[in-house]
Amino acid sequence: MPAPLKNDRFLRALRREPVDTTPVWLMRQAGRYLPEYRATRARAGSFLGLAKNPEAACEVTLQPLDRFDLDAAILFSDILTVPDAMGLGLYFAEGEGPKFERPVRSEADIAKLAVPDIGATLGYVTDAVSLIRRELDGRVPLIGFSGSPWTLACYMVEGGGSKDFARIKALAYDQPALLHRLLEVVTDAVIAYLDAQRQAGAQALQVFDTWGGVLAPHVYREFSLRYLERIARELPRGDGADRAPLILFGKGNAPYLENLAASGAEGVGVDWLVSLDEARRRTAGRVALQGNLDPATLYATPEVIRSEVRRAIDAYGDGPGHVFNLGHGMAPDMNPEHVAVLVDAVHEFGRGRAG
Repeated sequence: MPAPLKNDRFLRALRREPVDTTPVWLMRQAGRYLPEYRATRARAGSFLGLAKNPEAACEVTLQPLDRFDLDAAILFSDILTVPDAMGLGLYFAEGEGPKFERPVRSEADIAKLAVPDIGATLGYVTDAVSLIRRELDGRVPLIGFSGSPWTLACYMVEGGGSKDFARIKALAYDQPALLHRLLEVVTDAVIAYLDAQRQAGAQALQVFDTWGGVLAPHVYREFSLRYLERIARELPRGDGADRAPLILFGKGNAPYLENLAASGAEGVGVDWLVSLDEARRRTAGRVALQGNLDPATLYATPEVIRSEVRRAIDAYGDGPGHVFNLGHGMAPDMNPEHVAVLVDAVHEFGRGRAG
């Protein structure tokens, strides 16, 4: 049996229950800004070598917890493991980021896609989840994650990152039925993948809709929101105290907060382009809110970091339901000492606010 949780602030906050202080974790908290991460990655030989080695993935997942008083761990992996498991051939080009050997460009390409056998193709992820959960020994909850269907489809169609998303936007406008076929199979895969992580030991789940914000509102609702709602509706999450809450995070999602709050997810992550008081007013207590400090704040002095942390906590106000986080992920050149200042400030200024 897994060890009982010693610190359940994060899960309690997602359930909008009182906590002694605001919980905090950071997107990309395990990453290149830590020298110990860089050492582990060097031993693994590559990013994919690290991500596909459960022992190494466990090691880097735990590294930030040994430095900072964080309230949750997040699995070290990559959102593109799902399309890689679907046969697209993920690789990383030096200085160019992720690429696919076989991008999805035609109706025939889409017809070949199927939900992967999670155990056969992504067993290294579920093995990592089980190992991390065991090594955490109840210290804090473990978060599993996936990219959103729209965000994964962006990489699958573009063949990697993109500045204008021209190919997938053209597909949305010219062949919407074909794009829906792609998004349906990717959504099926995401649901299966997240459920496998939950069964392996993940205690909360987050969907990263990184590129939803590049869409016009009517296009977002058709090709991104529809599939986020489907995940929230269909993803098995368990029952009672063992239920794994779902967080929907997206860059540029402020125009859709009411829709996301009505989706059935337990939490909504927001970026720094909307204030937490506005987000709280518009979601009307239907979900917990996660966020939303501008990551660039970590380049400022410790005094400014503390001030901006306090500003965000004051913006949320009193009452439960706030998980502190950045509005997006950390960058490789950020100072770990500044992260410590942020985490300690959250616990200091959040004390007594969420009772």
